[in-house]
Amino acid sequence: MTRTVALVAIALWALSPAAPAGAETPTRFTLAQAVSIAAGQNPGVTLAQQRVQEAAGKVGQARAGLLPSLTGQATMTDRTFNLYTLGLALPAVPGMPPYAKLQGPVYDSEARLKLSQPLFDYSSWRKLRASQLGVLGSRADLGVSAEASAQGAALAYLRAARADAVLRARQEDLELARALQALAEAQLAAGTSPAIDVTRARTEVASSRGSLLIARNQRDRSRVDLARALGMDPASAPEPADTLASALGASDAPVEQAAAVQFAADHRDELRGEQARLAKAQADRSATSGERYPRVDVSADWGSSGEHYGSAIGTYTYVLAVTVPLVDGFKREGKLAEQGALVNESQTRVKDIRDQVESEVLNALLDLSSGIEQQGVAAERLQLALDEVAQATERFTNGVAGNIEVINAQSTLVRARDADIDARFAVASARVALARAAGVARSIH
Repeated sequence: MTRTVALVAIALWALSPAAPAGAETPTRFTLAQAVSIAAGQNPGVTLAQQRVQEAAGKVGQARAGLLPSLTGQATMTDRTFNLYTLGLALPAVPGMPPYAKLQGPVYDSEARLKLSQPLFDYSSWRKLRASQLGVLGSRADLGVSAEASAQGAALAYLRAARADAVLRARQEDLELARALQALAEAQLAAGTSPAIDVTRARTEVASSRGSLLIARNQRDRSRVDLARALGMDPASAPEPADTLASALGASDAPVEQAAAVQFAADHRDELRGEQARLAKAQADRSATSGERYPRVDVSADWGSSGEHYGSAIGTYTYVLAVTVPLVDGFKREGKLAEQGALVNESQTRVKDIRDQVESEVLNALLDLSSGIEQQGVAAERLQLALDEVAQATERFTNGVAGNIEVINAQSTLVRARDADIDARFAVASARVALARAAGVARSIH
C-alpha cells in the first residue's frame, strides 16, 4: 500500500503543469532601493533629463554669437552686361547692330576666406548668461521630477508593505478562527456547549477566509502598482523586503520645526528652479536692454581673384565696424515691458513657492506627531484585544460563558490589528511627506 501511494504521488507530480520557462520570481526590494530605482529610471525623470540636454544645447547656440566665424568660398562667374542698365548711354554708331549694347562675356574667378569676430556685444553676453540660467532651471526641474518619483515610489512601497501586513493579519485571524472552531467542536462533543457555538465559530472561519481572499487580491494589486511606480514591467511585480517597522520611511529631513523649514528652503528644487527662472527672466530683460548699446565687430577677408584661377592675384579687406542701434519702431520697448511682467510674475511665484514649502513642512510635522501618538494608542489597543481574546477563550473553555464573547473578542482583535497597521502606515507616510517637503525624498530609507 505504501509503495502504491508513493507511485501515485510521483505520477501526479510528473503530470502537474510545469512553471512557464520565462516566469520570474518576484524581486525583493528594500524601500531605499525602490526609491533609488524610481529616482533614476522613472519615465518622468528620463523626460526631465532630455530637457536638461535641450537647455544645454541652447547654451551652445547662445555662445556661438560671441565666437569667431570663419567661412570659405570659391566662385567662377561668366557674365554679360547691358550697358544701358548700368546707366551708360553711349551714342549709337551707324551700322552697328542692336545687340552691340550687350557687353561680355566677362570671366571672373575668386577664392576667398572670411573671418569675423565680435569685440563687444553686451546683449549676446547677457543672452549667454540667460541660457546658462535656463540649464540651472532645467536641472532643478530634473530634481523635482526625481523627488516626485521617489515620493510616489515610496508611497507605493508603503501601500504594498501595508497590504502584506494586512494579509498576515488576515492569516492570523483565520488561524485563530479555526482554533476556536476546533475548541467549540470539542466543547460540543463534551456536552458543555450548544451547537450554536459551533455554528458561530464556523461562520467566523468563513468570514475570515473571505477577508483573506480580499487581502491577497489587494496585496497583488499593490505590487503591480509598485512596479508601475518604479518604471518596471507590471508583469514582474516586485516584493517589498521591508515591513511597516517603526523607523520605515526615515530620511535626512530634521524633525524640529524651525530647522525643518530652513532645511526645506535650502533643498527644495521647486524653489531653486523658480529662482533660476527669475534670474533668467532678469537676464533676458537685461539682454534686450543691452541691444541699445553699440556693437563692435572686426572682420578680415583674404583671397585671390582674376579672370582665371591661374592669373588670379591676392586681395584682402580689413574691417572694424561699430553698429549703433537708433530706432526700431519701439519694438524693443514693447519687449522690455513684456519681460518686466515676466520678472514680476516669477517673483510672485518664488514667494508663493516659499510659502507652500513652509506649509508642506508644517503639515508633515503635524501628521508625523499625530501618527506617532496614534501608533502608541493602537499598540496598546492591540495588546488589550489580545488579552480580551485570551480571557474570553478561557471563560469559554471553562464553561463560564458561551463563545459569543469569543466571537466579539475576535472582532475586536481584527479591528485592533487594522488600527495598528493603519497607525504604522500613517507614521511612515508622514515621514515620506516630510522628506518630500524638505526636498530629500531621494534619501528615504
